[in-house]
Amino acid sequence: MIKVFASYLVYDLFGMKPDARLSGALEFFIYDTIKILLLLSVIIFAVSVIRSYFPPERTKRILTHKREFIGNILAAFLGIVTPFCSCSAVPLFIGFIEAGVPLGVTFSFLISSPMVNEVAVVLLWGLFGWKIALIYMSTGLLVAISAGLIIGKLKLEKWVEDYVYRIKSLGAAVDIAKQTFKDRLMYARENTTDILKKVWAYVIVAIGIGGFIHGYVPEDFLVRYAGPQNPFAVPIAVALGVPLYSNAAGVIPIVYALMEKGMSMGTVLAFMMAVTALSFPEMIILRKVLKIKLLVVFISIMTVTIIGVGYLFNAIL
Repeated sequence: MIKVFASYLVYDLFGMKPDARLSGALEFFIYDTIKILLLLSVIIFAVSVIRSYFPPERTKRILTHKREFIGNILAAFLGIVTPFCSCSAVPLFIGFIEAGVPLGVTFSFLISSPMVNEVAVVLLWGLFGWKIALIYMSTGLLVAISAGLIIGKLKLEKWVEDYVYRIKSLGAAVDIAKQTFKDRLMYARENTTDILKKVWAYVIVAIGIGGFIHGYVPEDFLVRYAGPQNPFAVPIAVALGVPLYSNAAGVIPIVYALMEKGMSMGTVLAFMMAVTALSFPEMIILRKVLKIKLLVVFISIMTVTIIGVGYLFNAIL
């Protein structure tokens, strides 16, 4: 129905020619804007109800004093259903360390939360099917668990900024998990509105970029420079993702257009992971709590892991 409506607007109401590049880009833009914003609204509302059971204080209590290997796995899975993104890195990092959560476990959570959040998984499912969504979720969790384990084994607590360990808790937050179901629905509605206000502009810009790629980038361009035959396609995609700053919902329209043009699955996954978990703006945020040495270690581990994931899936898919 949305596709029919987009086609009606472009070709009937606006009178544009079906074979024109601009009409193809505009149809893509209208169709994806309506579809993605509707998906976001429904998904965020449903997930907000789930998230109401996992406020920050409860999350910290669950992760505190767990054995590291189990804690890394648990932290990565909790990252899927918790309401945090890379912009929350500093207060979350301080809160987790203060609560006694091991450093490696903390990193598993902070990697998983922006990269493998449920909005990204459901949007991927809606746009590409359950297999692609499952592949992305599985590899994202693997990256989060592996990176957290490595950082934990290296015992790099000394490279966390000293002030982090001196901060004391100012008291527990209100436990919204004790709310009634009606309260949770109210919370979900408010949270949905709040999140949409924050992300809609990013989504529109991303869809605009996707529409441009869809309408104007030649069919063989990305296959030639970012296809499976180019051995440097994955590192190039990761490098292109680093300067960008977006959540998974914002980058998915670009990913959708790139895949339509023939970019390899592994290369697309690497690009998406770089944008959501390795962006330059996020590193600036993390620098507030990490010393340069630990930040370099984190970037190195994430870069190697993400590139490895890209090559792996280019080889098997």
